[in-house]
Amino acid sequence: MFKITYYLKEYKKESIIAPLFKMLEACFELFVPLVMAAIVDTGIRNQDKGYILKMGAVLIFLGVIGLVCSITAQYFAAKASVGFGKSVRRDLFAHIHSLSYTELDQAGTSTLITRMTNDINQLQSGVNMFLRLFLRSPFIVAGAMVMAFTVDVKSALIFVVAIPLLSVVVFGIMFYAIPLYQRVQKALDHVLMMTRENLAGARVIRAFCRQEDEKKDYREGSDDLMRIQIFVGKISAVMNPVTYMIVNAAIIAIIWIGGIQVDTGMLTQGEVIALVNYMSQILVELVKLANLIILLTKAAACSKRVGEVFAMSPSVLENPMGVDIKQAEDKVVFKNVTFTYQGAKEPALQNISFTAKRGQMIGIIGGTGCGKSTLVNLIPRFYDATKGEVLVDQVNVRRYSFHQLRNRIGIVPQKAVLFNGTIADNLRWGKEDATKEEMERAVGIAQAVDVISSKKNGLEERILQGGKNLSGGQRQRLTIARALVKEPEILILDDSASALDFATDAKLRKAIREKTKDMTVFVVSQRASTIRQADQILVLEDGHLVGTGTHDELMHTCNIYQEIVKSQEDSGEEKPHKKATNGQDQKNDYDNNERKDGRRNGRK
Repeated sequence: MFKITYYLKEYKKESIIAPLFKMLEACFELFVPLVMAAIVDTGIRNQDKGYILKMGAVLIFLGVIGLVCSITAQYFAAKASVGFGKSVRRDLFAHIHSLSYTELDQAGTSTLITRMTNDINQLQSGVNMFLRLFLRSPFIVAGAMVMAFTVDVKSALIFVVAIPLLSVVVFGIMFYAIPLYQRVQKALDHVLMMTRENLAGARVIRAFCRQEDEKKDYREGSDDLMRIQIFVGKISAVMNPVTYMIVNAAIIAIIWIGGIQVDTGMLTQGEVIALVNYMSQILVELVKLANLIILLTKAAACSKRVGEVFAMSPSVLENPMGVDIKQAEDKVVFKNVTFTYQGAKEPALQNISFTAKRGQMIGIIGGTGCGKSTLVNLIPRFYDATKGEVLVDQVNVRRYSFHQLRNRIGIVPQKAVLFNGTIADNLRWGKEDATKEEMERAVGIAQAVDVISSKKNGLEERILQGGKNLSGGQRQRLTIARALVKEPEILILDDSASALDFATDAKLRKAIREKTKDMTVFVVSQRASTIRQADQILVLEDGHLVGTGTHDELMHTCNIYQEIVKSQEDSGEEKPHKKATNGQDQKNDYDNNERKDGRRNGRK
């Protein structure tokens, strides 16, 4: 779990100096009422201007020393709190990156963003105020009461009654407010999630004319957050007036009892003023303490939420030692692999077994939700198989280090993700020291030459966040090029050509087949034409492998595959099947498919 003290160890000196200087400031402040009493009882009563000036100089001296101590304390408190926030944010970011897909799916993006930003900012403010006030305020409250006893025991008994009452009010409200602040943070998570969804899906919302519905939902979420915040604010707002009422009642009692004692000669006027000043100091410090407790209550709720993220442990654990890498003819092997998502009732994949040879193209096809993406995500260990084994070069993927395994795999996910920077910067994600020639080769295979040539600055053209200044097809081609730059041994194309037209898709398939001879390529697609020429096609249905073989073999042996091909033929997406008589006829059939796909797309 998350521990604040662990992150303050790095700033141990600052964490000690800040409260110590605040205590020094408090010590000088406690002498002020006594100096004021001396001015009234001696200087004013005797009309001794010299004494008044001398004691006034003492007050100025105490004020200057207190100011220096306060500035010093605040400097070190700020340094410790900002450093604390930096360290927590750094470690939380690193921890999130260590989590597997399972934990990221469970937590959710909006929640993680809130905890990385708002929650840590609240913690940082809490640490700052804690270092400044956690010793000062209680010290002045206790010190003022002790000093009051040195002035007059009878009048000081009022302090003994007032301070416990104040403590009950302050701590009672604090314990009641803590769970309410946790509700506030959950409501804030919900509002941020809606904000993110609306901004990311603005075009879809407008396309379906759902602006008013989304505004209504957002207003309801915001109103819910506002109601909770107002309720918590009301509870917290009770603290100040109640504490003021108790303290002012105590001041009235001091003046009343002190006035009687002044008449009898037991107290001087200066001593009554000193007692009132001590009570006023207690009032000010308790108000500060109350506000500190409110802030710490928020920080405690945020600390728990940050701790929940730190408490998540990755379900996919790395073997840091790795293994000796050896090349094998059987590049990827699945042995009776079953995988179940956390919390799911049924397995997403069940008893999957197949072998992908080095240099082969493996096509994966099936209905929506049949487990195609899940299958390829097991190869780079984004998830771990629940049962069975996944082997790369005849070694279980669990035995590789993440760097060893994923450095050999090029992945193009379903959603094309590009980052802010130049096109070259994005391509170098695949290989940091990639030359211009290597990038141009990858761009050529990915059929993205026209994307580069259409840009004024070529490879140095800047890409906006998420590739917003590119079309869907352009983004997909650049992500394919990014994966090809590092020339991986295994290339995974997870439905990564869905935004491409048939002609470009055909050229892409041909280029990958001809220019990546030793690369084992996994192609996940909804189109039968995309995986038609694969060396081996895997047909999935509800998580089961229902067919394995070439296109021709499956057209005779697999009903599911036949239905897919037929449905796409009927919709005009697939050329009618024609059996090849030999290897040359099969190649000609492939080339004809490419040309006809292109002509058909051009007519459309």
